[in-house]
Amino acid sequence: MRRCFLLFPLIGYVAVVSAAGPGDLALSPDAAAPPLAVDTQDASTLAARTPAEEESMMEQGRQGVRAITEGVARTVDGWFGDVPFEEGGKVSGSVRFDFLARQDEGLRNNFRFRVRMDLPNVKRLGYLFIGQDNEQEEVTDQPEAFTRQHQLLAESRRDDQSFFAGVGYALREFLEFRVGFRGGVDDVYAQARYKKLWRFSDRDVFGLRETIFWRSDDGFGSTLALNYDHAYSPSWSFRWQAVGTISEETSGLRWGNSFGMFKAYPNLRESGLEALVSGETDRRVGVGEYGIRATWRQPVYREWTFIELSAGHFWPQDDDDPERRRSWAAGVMVEALF
Repeated sequence: MRRCFLLFPLIGYVAVVSAAGPGDLALSPDAAAPPLAVDTQDASTLAARTPAEEESMMEQGRQGVRAITEGVARTVDGWFGDVPFEEGGKVSGSVRFDFLARQDEGLRNNFRFRVRMDLPNVKRLGYLFIGQDNEQEEVTDQPEAFTRQHQLLAESRRDDQSFFAGVGYALREFLEFRVGFRGGVDDVYAQARYKKLWRFSDRDVFGLRETIFWRSDDGFGSTLALNYDHAYSPSWSFRWQAVGTISEETSGLRWGNSFGMFKAYPNLRESGLEALVSGETDRRVGVGEYGIRATWRQPVYREWTFIELSAGHFWPQDDDDPERRRSWAAGVMVEALF
């Protein structure tokens, strides 16, 4: 638990620096949050703390991050009008630490965060968002199941990840527009997202999400994501997911499919077993890789700090690519919500 507490001072610092420079949970703001706690004691003192003291510190750390984030939101909102922040203002976000061990690649780690700010005075313009994540996946709007993180693929902080920020506006509950920048202010992107759910019965749900995107350096593209869920019981379900992305920078369609069984347990615990296949058209080998992945997710502190364990085995089909080898992979993700 001591490690979880250390997440919050770091994300607080990043959030302030990022917002001062140039998403989507909904938690009520906590205006009375105490200031961020700074721990200057050594390891021997930390080890001597009681569980109650650790719990109090973790709560203070989380509330401190919310207070810092909300303070930035109030300041920005005040630039656009005099409506009190309490009249519809909200801040929410998450911070993740990922650790990946893939055969022949060693251990890698990454840091991600997302913050969403709903501002009363900016409501006519939409909401603000900031974060750090895989820049290509952010722009092309990839479903979480097909991100490199969840497919246990290594990422480079320097080459794959970047800071992003922008403004979003929901025209209807099914239509949303976002404009932002990634990396530097000259690297602009825009998205128009349409999403729709069809409930055929109490047990069957089909979803569609289409995102048309544009980025200043690569031009236009589109991502289509489909998913189908069938509930066998209140705790067991089958899920099929598919995604396809095409853009001016790709020679064909990048696609992926996932077929999996998921089980929910009491106290927000869940497990999953999925079969994965992905590839790209207009290549010598159309199917790029097969794989299987097992996951377990549960809270480790209250209902806002989670750990997710993943393990998988992958079979690449292009033997001429030296970077794609048959391999085992395992991942650990720690996520804190605020």
